[in-house]
Amino acid sequence: KNLVTEVVSVGRAGTLVDWSGAPENRACLSAYAAESILNWRQIRVGGQIKLSLVVLAETAPGEPKADDPFVITQHPQIRVLKLVPDGEGHALAHPMGEGGRRPGEGLTYQVELWQPVPGKARKKENQWRLVNTITPLRLGKPLAAIPFIFHGAEHSRPDVAKSPIEDLVAANLDHYRLNTDFRHGVHFTALPTAFVTGFDKNAQLRIGSTTAWVTDTLGATASFLEFKGDGLSTFERALDRVERLLAVLGSRLLESQKRVSESAEALAIRQVGESSIIAGISASVTASLNEVLRWVYWWHSTEAAPGDVTAEHISYQLNSDFEASMLSATEIAALVAAWQSGAISRDTMLHNFRTGEILPPARTNEQELALIQKDPPPTSPVAGSVPR
Repeated sequence: KNLVTEVVSVGRAGTLVDWSGAPENRACLSAYAAESILNWRQIRVGGQIKLSLVVLAETAPGEPKADDPFVITQHPQIRVLKLVPDGEGHALAHPMGEGGRRPGEGLTYQVELWQPVPGKARKKENQWRLVNTITPLRLGKPLAAIPFIFHGAEHSRPDVAKSPIEDLVAANLDHYRLNTDFRHGVHFTALPTAFVTGFDKNAQLRIGSTTAWVTDTLGATASFLEFKGDGLSTFERALDRVERLLAVLGSRLLESQKRVSESAEALAIRQVGESSIIAGISASVTASLNEVLRWVYWWHSTEAAPGDVTAEHISYQLNSDFEASMLSATEIAALVAAWQSGAISRDTMLHNFRTGEILPPARTNEQELALIQKDPPPTSPVAGSVPR
């Protein structure tokens, strides 16, 4: 949920797969927001593009405060993930085993931790110092790739893409400005202002039913100034227009396909232009999450490389059905008739019931058939007989 929120909000996020040593001895995941991914580089190795550098901003816990042991100090930290040539590694850590190296790669995954120099101003040069260098291991061997996965709205590459709600944010900012101007105008023009002519300038005139304004000056007048004109109406019309735009932009994220007849060209345009927004996010995050899970699986297994872990080993699927409507009675009857006539299989019929939100999504066809056999439907009564 947090990952999809980041992708929808700013268009990208990242996950670092690491190994936690004793006593846990298991792979662990650390999520990074887009703002925490400071830098990255890629290289071509063996005909494939792979990460060679990722720089991450994070915070590290310090010591409890001397005057308050319940408050733990936090200090900034930079984590540098990089590939270095063999022989340049430092002290090994994370004793796990076989590192997925392919012959001829000659690169080792290394982690550097940098922290501010104590007592140095943040804006001065050389304000960071290297505090630790780690070479993660798997089955006693270092890794040949950086286990960091990018998550995006359209792909899982490091390239920065446009946020899915960037247009919505711009319209929302425009709405805020217009609403501020409108409220400012209302504040200064909504209340009537009293004005008089022919009265003594030094006289105190009070407003109320118990006070009378009296003057001996001929032609003296008293009235109220009230706002008239089209100034504020312009703001109101602009606000209405922006609110309609916000509704359109927001609804496009979840807009479903029409259930009416469309030409092939019109259907193709709709699929490319509209369903690609939220469905594309689901497909992209599904692909990147599967890559994360393959790294975790690989670190606990004996496969030679993370790429050897396939969907047969582990697979995860985000929901891609964002349509709230269910199958209609006519559609259900048509599916049952098609199954009875032999046009489709029973599995196909149950699959359509599941995608049409008639069956629970987690229930398999075998489980549904077992429930039917356990509690069979009542038979149709014979004419003239009394059903039991």
